[in-house]
Amino acid sequence: MKTLLKLLYVLTLCLVASLAHGQSVETVIMPGKLTSSHAKLESDCKNCHVRFNKAGQDERCKDCHKEIRRDLDTKRGFHGRLKPQRCAACHTDHAGREARIVVLDEKKFDHSQSNFMLRGAHLKKECAACHKPGRKYREAPSTCVACHRDNDVHKGGLGQGCADCHNESNWKEAKFDHSKTDFPLLGAHISTSCKSCHTDGRYKGTPKTCIACHRVDDHHKTHFGENCRSCHVEKNWKTITFNHEQDAHFALKGKHQTAKCESCHTGFLYKDKLQATCISCHRNDDKHKGSLGPNCANCHIERSWKETRFDHSKTRFPLLGKHGDVECGACHKDQRFRETPSECITCHKKDDRHKTRFGEDCKSCHTEKSWKAWHFDHARDGHWALQGKHANTKCDSCHQGNLFKDKLNQNCVSCHLKDDRHRGTLGTACGQCHNEREWKSTAFDHNRTHFPLIGQHSKVECAQCHKTQAYKDVARDCVGCHDKQDVHKRRLGPRCETCHNSRDWRSWDFDHNARTHFKLDGAHARTTCESCHTVRIEKQFNVSMNCISCHRMDDVHEGKFGPRCEQCHLTSTFREVRSR
Repeated sequence: MKTLLKLLYVLTLCLVASLAHGQSVETVIMPGKLTSSHAKLESDCKNCHVRFNKAGQDERCKDCHKEIRRDLDTKRGFHGRLKPQRCAACHTDHAGREARIVVLDEKKFDHSQSNFMLRGAHLKKECAACHKPGRKYREAPSTCVACHRDNDVHKGGLGQGCADCHNESNWKEAKFDHSKTDFPLLGAHISTSCKSCHTDGRYKGTPKTCIACHRVDDHHKTHFGENCRSCHVEKNWKTITFNHEQDAHFALKGKHQTAKCESCHTGFLYKDKLQATCISCHRNDDKHKGSLGPNCANCHIERSWKETRFDHSKTRFPLLGKHGDVECGACHKDQRFRETPSECITCHKKDDRHKTRFGEDCKSCHTEKSWKAWHFDHARDGHWALQGKHANTKCDSCHQGNLFKDKLNQNCVSCHLKDDRHRGTLGTACGQCHNEREWKSTAFDHNRTHFPLIGQHSKVECAQCHKTQAYKDVARDCVGCHDKQDVHKRRLGPRCETCHNSRDWRSWDFDHNARTHFKLDGAHARTTCESCHTVRIEKQFNVSMNCISCHRMDDVHEGKFGPRCEQCHLTSTFREVRSR
């Protein structure tokens, strides 16, 4: 006990002495010297410690070791992957200047806990190969080129992405995936060594055009341009897959299939674009001298230039009948087809017996089947049907002048004026009476006039009534023809049809009871007309209907009883009176 008190006394004296010299209590009771890397912090314990707060010490560590703080916050690196614990659990200090604050067993260290996984040949490497003495472990380079710069045969020409081709198993073994570039390797390119295209180990500036490698193989001497792949393929340089129809939009057919490329492509293939017109190659073969335009394919075909296939039916002049057998030169004299007239008269002037008097529209009558055969339908095409004698009449009989220029009138009198015995008195409509079978025979329908022929009239010759050819002047009243037969001497007027009929002149059928207001019965029915009608016919209806007008002589009463005798007398006999 006395010893302990003495010890406390000594410590107290030391503490008082330290405070007298400006030292803190923490400095006085510090357990030992800090490591050489932390020696500058030793003067003030607050640089690392927080009074009465052990956890606060970790924050002071991270304030200095900012890269450690970053790893812990991002859960990366060795420290970021460890389970949470205090820094002092692994790193202890106050063990002297030469003490190692970082104690790491390199043989047991799991490198997968770091940001650099060891694979392949890296697993066999010593730590010192990458982690240099006196340098922090985290400062070891993580890029391939940092360690393998001396092994880079490309001299930095491909950049620092060595892992794009090389792997950790063997630096000399490269597995570059060319398909991920803009120049995938196909066909024979797959088996070609890299050096064949990438000379001097320079990959980045390697040209991608075929001609860069195949200039010696170009038999065209760049005459067809440098785009070799438009014809050649990667499988075999000698194999050509150029499809002229799909790739050049011009299908090669017939003679074009066997023609050499140079036959048409005389200039630079891609610079000097050829026109797709036939005339661009066949100008010297064009016998038409360009008059038919550049579309030679309308007539000529690819099998042979001399063979033609022109479809004349698609023009304004289709070849029909005999025209189909005529040689082109027969109509097209000078190979200038467009200027060839399409009128018949141009070729058939010698065959025109009408001497152009019927115009130049020969096809209105003649056909392509035979020049001698003609198909003019006068009813359809001339709007005037030829019947009877007209059907056998020659065209010249009516058409005296030019057929189409001098239009004929369609009335009969225009041709039959000399045959008109009526001297025009009946007008120009001769067809009302005459017909085409024979001019002298007539077919006039008298019933269509104002005087239909009925009974005996239908048997009478025209001349009996129509004394002259002026038919219209004939009177239509009966007395005009029957004046001599009028036994009434016109006393009953000219309207003979009032009593007489067409069946028989001597018979009459006037119905006095129906047509007048005076019924004939008794003795009146047997009385002759003249007995009462003693005046002219136009005044016959003025005859008085009083009995006294006819029976004045029979009136024994001498008018005492007035004129109405019928009040007492009967019509059977005047002497008979009515019974009362």
